[in-house]
Amino acid sequence: MAGAAALRRAARRAVRTLANSSAPPRTISLPERLLSSQASPEHRPRPGVSGSELGQYPPERIRNFSIIAHVDHGKSTLADRLLELTGTIQKGHGQPQYLDKLQVERERGITVKAQTATMFYKHAVETSDSLGTDTPSYLLNLIDTPGHVDFSYEVSRSLAACQGALLVVDAAQGVQAQTIANFYLAFESNLSIIPVINKIDQPTADPDNVKAQLKRLFDIDPSEALLTSAKTGQGLSQVLPAVIERIPCPPGSCDSPVRMLLLDSYYDEYKGVICHVAIVDGAMRKGDKISSAATGRTYEVFDVGIMHPELTPTGVLYTGQVGYVITGMRSTKEARIGDTLHQAKSIVEPLPGFKPVRHMVFSGVYPADGSDFEALSHAIEKLTCNDASVSVTKETSTALGMGFRCGFLGLLHMDVFHQRLEQEYGAQVISTIPTVPYIFEYGDESKVQIENPAALSLNTGKRVTACWEPTVIATIIIPSEYVGPVIMLCSERRGEQQEYTFIDAHRALLKYRLPLREIIVDFYNELKSITSGYATFDYEDSEYQKSDLVKMDILLNGQPVDAMATIIHNQKAQKVGRELVDKLKKFIERQMFEITIQAAIGSKVIARETLSAMRKNVLAKCYGGDITRKKKLLEKQKEGKKRMKRVGSVDIPQEAFHELLKVSSSK
Repeated sequence: MAGAAALRRAARRAVRTLANSSAPPRTISLPERLLSSQASPEHRPRPGVSGSELGQYPPERIRNFSIIAHVDHGKSTLADRLLELTGTIQKGHGQPQYLDKLQVERERGITVKAQTATMFYKHAVETSDSLGTDTPSYLLNLIDTPGHVDFSYEVSRSLAACQGALLVVDAAQGVQAQTIANFYLAFESNLSIIPVINKIDQPTADPDNVKAQLKRLFDIDPSEALLTSAKTGQGLSQVLPAVIERIPCPPGSCDSPVRMLLLDSYYDEYKGVICHVAIVDGAMRKGDKISSAATGRTYEVFDVGIMHPELTPTGVLYTGQVGYVITGMRSTKEARIGDTLHQAKSIVEPLPGFKPVRHMVFSGVYPADGSDFEALSHAIEKLTCNDASVSVTKETSTALGMGFRCGFLGLLHMDVFHQRLEQEYGAQVISTIPTVPYIFEYGDESKVQIENPAALSLNTGKRVTACWEPTVIATIIIPSEYVGPVIMLCSERRGEQQEYTFIDAHRALLKYRLPLREIIVDFYNELKSITSGYATFDYEDSEYQKSDLVKMDILLNGQPVDAMATIIHNQKAQKVGRELVDKLKKFIERQMFEITIQAAIGSKVIARETLSAMRKNVLAKCYGGDITRKKKLLEKQKEGKKRMKRVGSVDIPQEAFHELLKVSSSK
């Protein structure tokens, strides 16, 4: 039997061989033809990179550049094509958007963390001493950045390590709000900007119109724009030569003591904190001793290398190169983003670093089960090392127990943080209503910044004389037919118009000063809704403005729930309060006693709902008889309900907090 089975397997293999030999040759699609023709034999995936190879690249043959664009204009796809073109990754191997490695990035289709990859590319240049050409190899450090407004801090950190940027613009959609914001981030950093008009293969693409927009808005020469399609590979052959020719080499001294800028860090369970650094001066080798300019601590370099695109040990990094270093840091507080790392026992001038991050939204984060506080604390500590733009302080709530007050750059940033807590660490959390930092002035002329509305009740002995709230300058780009509804929306959100211009014959640009409180939750969703999804929105923080603000408490049976307190404009307080108590009535379960739900400003109740008690029919056993006996049983039940109401507690489900988040945002 075994011999017969072997014969059958041999026969099947022979049939497959004949079928393959007679099959017609495979037709290569257009994208594959373009990419295969552009990739030269020397640009094949290499097994590893040694330190001696890196030493062959002086700063003159290094280019550090970033890709910046609005959301969904093709940054990550363009990065994939460049990695394939240089042989850093093989075509068809790995996943699309190779540099988007987080699960939340793949689910949402956005870039959250800036990612770095080192590429090697040979480019022919004309030599000055002869009529021939030379083909030296260049080291290119590519940084793929997020496009959403909430992650502009990631973009600014990435640009600090670059000397140039590819400004990617969709050929069909044209210049969008975040395109403008990212351009000025790069412009203020004195970077060389190469405009790349992407997606020219789309039927609705209009590259000439996009060139005119770039000229009108940024004064960019239309002849400098590169026309590409990252999907089909069209025009990609001109991108990297433009990077080499138009972007300057990194400055720095090869002979000086090592000095590097700490760009980013993340936590690895086995290696500890892995730091991404840009070498400004000197060279760093494995075994060196380096010190932190911020903390003064000294570390030994256990491992050093480049991202190619995964961690590739090289043993050394030279001037102008971007890579990673492992020093055995175990605490998240040791890796300070923007810190200067330098050679131990040497005195160097610290690098400028980054401007401090300004948190726009604050929210309480509590474990769904109070016994999971230590696990949540451990998860947040690890995650904040991967996301340095989150601020965390401990706080206590009478309703939810021990938790944390976290500061975020925006609402999407907060959602991504919560999603990563659940996916990467299995934490189940309850988040409170997001708030913004307010400033209150009291009668004695003292001022205090309030990030948690519950903290305002601590100053009951003082009289509030003035309130200030943060504002933002919002940039909105819309088709001209939607101008009326958008102006009405901004007016409802207490906006003040700053600018109203037309980009071209079909699109308008609006600038409004808006209170941050009015836009942090659902302003963007409503803007997309009234413009059929065509609006783009971006904002930058502005100054504080005086406003008529009040603190609104939610009371359950007369007891305030501190986790539900909110600060709101006086004109909207009654409407919001009425909707909050209506929502709570639907989500709080009935008890054996009556529950009173109230919204109050100080001692004035502005809205009330009553959740009736579940009651047992105590008269069921009475078949007739005197009415006084029935009254006695009802009075006895009534006294028992009062006693339960005094000692009973109301459990607030997690869904109630999510509904409050939706209601309190915009009304």
